[in-house]
Formats: sequence, structure tokens, C-alpha cells
Amino acid sequence: MQVNSGLDIPDALARYPIIHTQPIHWGEMDAFNHLNNVVYYRYAESARIAYLQALGMFDGSMVTVLAQSSCQYLRPVTFPDTLLLGVRCKRLGTTSIVIDYSYYSCTQQAIVATAEAVVVRLDSGGENKLPWTEEERARLLALEKKVGHKPEL
Repeated sequence: MQVNSGLDIPDALARYPIIHTQPIHWGEMDAFNHLNNVVYYRYAESARIAYLQALGMFDGSMVTVLAQSSCQYLRPVTFPDTLLLGVRCKRLGTTSIVIDYSYYSCTQQAIVATAEAVVVRLDSGGENKLPWTEEERARLLALEKKVGHKPEL
């Protein structure tokens, strides 16, 4: 995980507070020698965890569930390559957040995919939605503000 410090970050990812570095592995290729579509979701999961860790929201005291996810593939990715996944909050709801991802190929020097996920906060039993606390909301907004991004509220 890397918090976006503004240094050595491609312009396309400048407004993403978390940049997750992900090397491509040979075994992740499909029969057409492209990165398998399922792997994009695994990468998003790792990037999402890095984002929640940066916010102090992944310490085991909170239950979250992935309610929805989607990915748009813009260019094929092949081995060898390294992707930089920009992660940010698109919308901060009462009990959920919509997370935006941009996948940047270091080899192609371009965005090769975009994705979105909805994460819902639940009570400790995992049964009922639980609102984000004011402190959690403030931490998230402060992290986003560092790179000049403001999520929808």
C-alpha cells in the first residue's frame, strides 16, 4: 500500500489517495495470454483492504460486506507488467461507501480498467446495517481531501 504523496504517481491517478502496487504474475493469464478477468476482482479486493486499513477501518472491530462490484476492461493486460490501482471513495452514504478504482498499466502507461464497489457496514452480528461514525466519516473525508478529491455525500 502506498498513500498518494504526489511523487512518482501518474497524472491519471493524482486524485486517488491510495495507490496499490500489483505485479502481474504469469499464472494469472488466460488462454488468450491476457490477464484473466477474475484476477481484476482479486486485485480490487487487495486495494480495497489497503484503503480501509489506511482509514483504520480494517482492524477487526468492524464488519463490512461487499454488496456490489463491477469492472470495465478497457485494454488487455499481459505479463510482464505492474498495475497501479488508484482507490478512492466515490460516494459516502450513511451505512455504505461506493469505491472507485482505476487500474494503471506501467507498461502501457495508461488506464486499462476501471471498477466500482459498494461496501456496506454491518453490526457485529453481520445482520443489520450500521451507520459510519462521525469520526470514521471525518477520517475518510480528510484522506480524500489530501489529494483534492471530495466524495459525493
